Amino acid sequence: MLPDIQTPHRLSCHCGAVEMAVTLSDGLATARRCDCSFCRRRGAVAVSAPLDGIRILKGAENLTLYQFGTLTAKHYFCKICGIYTHHQRRSNPNEYGVNAGCLEGVNPRDLDPVRWADGVNHPRDRNG
Repeated sequence: MLPDIQTPHRLSCHCGAVEMAVTLSDGLATARRCDCSFCRRRGAVAVSAPLDGIRILKGAENLTLYQFGTLTAKHYFCKICGIYTHHQRRSNPNEYGVNAGCLEGVNPRDLDPVRWADGVNHPRDRNG
């Protein structure tokens, strides 16, 4: 059973330099991991939020952007503690993936089993 999550919900990085209010698309039911080269190294469980579902309360200047490959996904990290907070998705650029481990009161272990997205065979990576 998934833990209850309030809307909007508080999210913060490890050091607290970045804080956000997040409204998730379907609570924690969207939890998933991806096996693309980047996500499998990052290891975070992500939950979905619409593009208008994130409001930065504190520390916008402490967020840094990382992109690679197709440059479609936009991965945001706290530049002080290095924690991944959220990303604009490659699979659906109209939504964010939010690091479930940054949501206050949420332990990603409680979300098991978490489904996997096939990022290794993503259609945007195919030539032709």
